[in-house]
Amino acid sequence: MSDIPKLRKKNLIFLGAPGAGKGTIAKEMVDKYRIAHISTGDILRAEVAAHTEAGKQAEALIKGGQLVPDELVAGMVRRRIAEPDCQRGFILDGFPRTIRQAEMLEDALRELKLFIDLVIYLAVDDETLLKRLTARLNCRKCDAIYNKISRPPKKAGVCDQCGGELFQRPDDSLETAKSRLKVFYAQTAPLVDYYRKNGLLFTLEAAAIPEMMAKVSAELE
Repeated sequence: MSDIPKLRKKNLIFLGAPGAGKGTIAKEMVDKYRIAHISTGDILRAEVAAHTEAGKQAEALIKGGQLVPDELVAGMVRRRIAEPDCQRGFILDGFPRTIRQAEMLEDALRELKLFIDLVIYLAVDDETLLKRLTARLNCRKCDAIYNKISRPPKKAGVCDQCGGELFQRPDDSLETAKSRLKVFYAQTAPLVDYYRKNGLLFTLEAAAIPEMMAKVSAELE
């Protein structure tokens, strides 16, 4: 474990529009620093699979076509952060999405006697975002994610990890991508100013993923 780099700032939030590279950079950081990657999607699936009370409530709402309430998601995130693997640090990816959620996160962290060290905002122009979002590929077997531009598979149409077939989801269309960006700017973008005013924001302008990763590492170590 001694060869794992030490972090000065270890409890992080990743902010950025869909396609900015949050998940890709988070995976790189998890591999390098052995910190926890916390995404609301993963938490929801884990709670549903474990048949927890919160998972049952969330599953019923999702099946009914309803949004999972902020309070329920915030409670799941709090429990996840309290788990032992988060002691080395964590990356929150996909939460908070609104200022209200940010305030709920602060309350949860206060209860745990923790705080956010840094909010990393990946600032990428819309043209690049749309290209990335409409170039995404998913594996039918293991659900690995690729991108025709930034992370293409070694063999076209075949997953590097399991050999499964790669396909493009209907929600990766240009129309859907534009809609997702519209939602981001309306609901999540205000968090940029919110965290800037709190002195926590570190902005990375549009760049290739390796360049972004190098800049993040320089800021944290």
